[in-house]
Amino acid sequence: MSGTANTRGDLTIGLLPSAGLSPVEWRVSDGLIGYDHALAAMAARAAAIAHGEAAELVWLLEHPALYTAGTSARPEELIEARFPVHRVGRGGQFTYHGPGQRVGYLMLDLKHRAPDVRRFVATLEEWIIRTLGAFNVRGERRGDRVGVWVRRPDKGYGFEDKIAAIGVRVQRWVTLHGFALNIEPDLSHFGGIVPCGVADRRYGVTSLAELGCTAAMSDVDMALRAKFTPLFGAALEAQTLRSTENISSPRRSAISSEVASR
Repeated sequence: MSGTANTRGDLTIGLLPSAGLSPVEWRVSDGLIGYDHALAAMAARAAAIAHGEAAELVWLLEHPALYTAGTSARPEELIEARFPVHRVGRGGQFTYHGPGQRVGYLMLDLKHRAPDVRRFVATLEEWIIRTLGAFNVRGERRGDRVGVWVRRPDKGYGFEDKIAAIGVRVQRWVTLHGFALNIEPDLSHFGGIVPCGVADRRYGVTSLAELGCTAAMSDVDMALRAKFTPLFGAALEAQTLRSTENISSPRRSAISSEVASR
């Protein structure tokens, strides 16, 4: 399968920077990064960006097995707490993170791009859709379900599975959080939650591996980088971080916030 489909109308795609903005830094962490550590580092970096003290950043990583609950999560959507549950300020409901899933956190300054959260979310989706296309997987967006979906006629008429979840927050027009793309995670771990609040049995979760794609994490990282520039602009050469390294220098933390989309 290849190509894309846009089923959410009236969208503006693309979020190129204003003239003179420095290229985005690009970091890839090896190993598994603890969730609380990632949140603290991300918040500190976003605050530094808002104060003009740091460049924008894309951070690619993996987490150990855990669940996160966004601002719209409901208690009944946590079926079984098999792993630690983290309540966070991003939009959305419950989701799962774990090994074999590429998580991407974006800290971008929308004041120097476009102060439009809906456009940012649509461009994130488009980035994932184009990345999947590099592996002959057709990802699509849906008007009533944020994220990227794959049609599953093999499961029955109207069946679709989510392959990438998106949840974001904006503070002082700097973005936090981002996406989680399923490459080869243990899909049974999603059974402890109602993923993203979607309970309809026609809509499940999938991964590149389940779809028969044998791409390695490094292959997906290369595709993500190639598809990033046309949508978001230039990025610096990728830097690999050991799991003990931080993405931020000590900065004052953000104090005002504005919860965005999911």
